[in-house]
Amino acid sequence: MSILLWLALTVAVLALMLTWLLRRYALAQNMIDIPNMRSSHSVPTPRGGGLAIVISFLVSLPFLWVENVIADNIFFALSGAGLVTAILGFLDDHGHIAARWRLLGHFSAAGWALYWIGGLPTITLFGVHIDLGWMGYIFTAFYLVWLLNLYNFMDGIDGLASVEALCVCLGSCLIYWFVDAKELIWLPLLLSTAVSGFLFWNFPPAKIFMGDAGSGFLGVTLGVLSLQAAWHSEFLLWTWLILLGVFIVDATVTLIRRLIKGCKVYEAHRSHAYQFASRRMGSHLPVTLAVLAINIFWLLPIALCVALLGLNGLIGLAIAYIPLVVLAVKYQAGEKEGV
Repeated sequence: MSILLWLALTVAVLALMLTWLLRRYALAQNMIDIPNMRSSHSVPTPRGGGLAIVISFLVSLPFLWVENVIADNIFFALSGAGLVTAILGFLDDHGHIAARWRLLGHFSAAGWALYWIGGLPTITLFGVHIDLGWMGYIFTAFYLVWLLNLYNFMDGIDGLASVEALCVCLGSCLIYWFVDAKELIWLPLLLSTAVSGFLFWNFPPAKIFMGDAGSGFLGVTLGVLSLQAAWHSEFLLWTWLILLGVFIVDATVTLIRRLIKGCKVYEAHRSHAYQFASRRMGSHLPVTLAVLAINIFWLLPIALCVALLGLNGLIGLAIAYIPLVVLAVKYQAGEKEGV
């Protein structure tokens, strides 16, 4: 255990130093995010720092694998899907990849992960056991691709994506500890330490942005970890979906409302609830801290009720999401700016 704790500390320091190096690289290569009408920031800022999270986390996986902390299938699922997603994001950070090719790459990454970990395990809804079979693979492929992309969409203000990842990872670690699933703790713990090293540079006001390489990697990695949890115990999937609630609800409500209004959903925009909130408050920090508070004081307690008190997972999800949907609508998710 002491070796693994040292590994976690090493990952945090590595991410911290790599982000510093990537910032220097971005400045040298003119990888600068210039503010425009679609931006939520006002100061030109280097981008691509999320690659530090990718490298720090991926280099730690072989150590867990060799020590038999993680199984072969999880090692290959995370390594392959994460690497493909990060490379696509890195290339997109440097230039532009057409949406259809990005989407093909995203589904390829999801397919690779599902090849190793399987689709969706049997779930129970109000006493009825549901086995989706091959449909489970299709459903979970779309689930992973949506998480990957929504994490990209939600990475729009300083510190938000990092804080969300920390809350989800550390919240899942706490749940694993309480339900005696300690063998699952190390992956989200190491991911959280990698994110914390990056967050030092990304906390408002950000000195570097995450970029597509980091945000996409976080989305697909969190998705794979949630499926790993589902195969361990069915109720753990519900806890992960609850913990991911802020990002899932904001991105999904925004997408649905833009579709209804006939907007081109593939075009860049700044009509997410968190973006309207940051403009209304005149700063990124209050919104990032509000998301932190929602995760700690609302979503985590509900997830704990599902894990420890036997609250039905679907009911817990509804309790968690309904106020978030109301909040997203209140903050005009999916509306045109100025409406």
